[in-house]
Amino acid sequence: MKFNILAMSWFTMLSTLLGCSAQATEGFESVDVDKFEQVIASDSVLRLDVRTPKEFAAGHIAEAINIDMMASDYEQRAIRTLPKDRTVALYCRTGNRSKTAASILVKNGYTVVELAPGIVGWERAKKPVTTEEIDAFLSPNGTPVKFHCIKHGTLAIEAGNRWIHVDPVADAIPPVTDYTTMPKADLILVTHGHHDHLDMKAIGQLSKDETKIIANEQSAKDIQGAQVMKNGDSTELFGWKVTAVPAYNTSADKQNFHPKGRDNGYLIEIDGLAVYIGGDTEVIPEMQALAGKVDVAFLPCNLPYTMTPEQVEQAARAIKPRVLFPYHYGETNIKKLLNLLGDTDIDVRIRQYQ
Repeated sequence: MKFNILAMSWFTMLSTLLGCSAQATEGFESVDVDKFEQVIASDSVLRLDVRTPKEFAAGHIAEAINIDMMASDYEQRAIRTLPKDRTVALYCRTGNRSKTAASILVKNGYTVVELAPGIVGWERAKKPVTTEEIDAFLSPNGTPVKFHCIKHGTLAIEAGNRWIHVDPVADAIPPVTDYTTMPKADLILVTHGHHDHLDMKAIGQLSKDETKIIANEQSAKDIQGAQVMKNGDSTELFGWKVTAVPAYNTSADKQNFHPKGRDNGYLIEIDGLAVYIGGDTEVIPEMQALAGKVDVAFLPCNLPYTMTPEQVEQAARAIKPRVLFPYHYGETNIKKLLNLLGDTDIDVRIRQYQ
């Protein structure tokens, strides 16, 4: 399945917007803070932070993707991750690394805008930064879809003006999440009944009269008004197709954790963007049916309950998602996946899903 991450060309509008205040530098535009802010205001522009992951985690421009230009595979990762019909607005700390990074992208056919004073200049100008991890996409039908990393097995999906919450958990596991500060949910998906996936306090904080709640049969017994979906069931909500897919353990010593047929994963098709939520699962034969049908995948990696990095590699190679978010990984050395899948076109994104 093909899709564009923030797809649409913006070159003509960009040229008009930048005007004479932009400086042409080796084929890209180097601009000041105010012009950079105007450029990234468009949903059609992809934001890129080329600093180290540690620098990125300390604070970054909202919705930026992080690809470390000092890493030996920067060029390869950038080409795999960034569509060439997107304008890339990038920055580093003070504007040194970003110019090198921009030149590499231009050499590979990208249209690039670079923040001349870097994020240091951005912050001096009192512009906002965040430590929140949000990954932004455009569906093939043009719907902005944003993935908000919350923690562990918990995430939120902002699709247009609607919100989907997956396994919301408030204070049953750290860190505490105050859902009263977030928009109410249009849809809540619950994979199974373990305390780190089913939390009635979080569901109460997120619910409004119109909230739809989908859960496996076991969990639905505890959630008033929940719609039961068993493995293989599908439904239409808000014009999207939601399918409950199997999630279970196959190893003999783990089957008491997640027995076959009880729990759900979910496949959500949002205006042409297919999102697979693995739930608590190991590599299972049913994943083969997803091959070539998934754009964004969330796969768990946490012993002794779910998968090892090697099993996640096996699952990813079977499913072949465009983008992979390992989640529910606890103390696992999750960066190992970057090497295990380094020979593929899968964009592995490490977020704070301990």
